[in-house]
Amino acid sequence: MKEACTAIRRARTLWDAHRNAACRGERAKAMALYDALSPDEREKVPDALRVWLRYRSEKYFGPHTTPPQGRA
Repeated sequence: MKEACTAIRRARTLWDAHRNAACRGERAKAMALYDALSPDEREKVPDALRVWLRYRSEKYFGPHTTPPQGRA
């Protein structure tokens, strides 16, 4: 659980710094860690982190968005 919270915090920090490519990768790691948690462990994750990971970041990084393009 601690690793998941740390990864979510890192992703939020990158998001706040407008480093979207790095945030995308860190968010993917955080989602994998969060998804591996049991329901009881998920309840222990602070609400602010859970909300950012599940709802706010989904708006910007979800499967419905256009993936980033390589630099030309």
